[in-house]
Amino acid sequence: MVTHVPAEANGDERGALLSFLEEQRGGIRRAVLGLTDEQAVSRPSASELSLAGLVKHVAEVEQSWIARARGEEPAVHRDQSNWHECFALVEGESVESQLAYWEKVAAETEAFARSVPSLDQTFALPDQPWFPPEGRVSVRWVLLHLIRETARHAGHADIVRESLDGKTAFELVALAGK
Repeated sequence: MVTHVPAEANGDERGALLSFLEEQRGGIRRAVLGLTDEQAVSRPSASELSLAGLVKHVAEVEQSWIARARGEEPAVHRDQSNWHECFALVEGESVESQLAYWEKVAAETEAFARSVPSLDQTFALPDQPWFPPEGRVSVRWVLLHLIRETARHAGHADIVRESLDGKTAFELVALAGK
């Protein structure tokens, strides 16, 4: 698992953006290492967040942004009435299944980012208050947004994991390396 991005970051802007995104994904993946599903769905801090919910959320968000960039509908539709459902596992879902789904989404993100003619290519967004008011964003913007979104939740995952069993991000890096 990537724990830092090399200075050459795969030689180009696309490679750098994808490498930074993968680095942040790794932080969240490591946060669930060695946990049971029961531990991963628990909410040990003052927050309502669980590690399982964070994994599900970042996978779903990444898929929805890349689908929009491709001009497709997201696999799951969320609105103001059900947005919170992306933070909790439902019947038939497990941490393992969400990690597998996220791995598939990550491969699709990479393939898409490498296939577009230009990172400057833009696409329309729905007219909703949680999207940028300009109504269009570039592929570059989406990749930067996914890095920011994933990094923010990787930080949440660090806190939740440490609250669960005291393991810190550095201990999890060492555990993943074994």
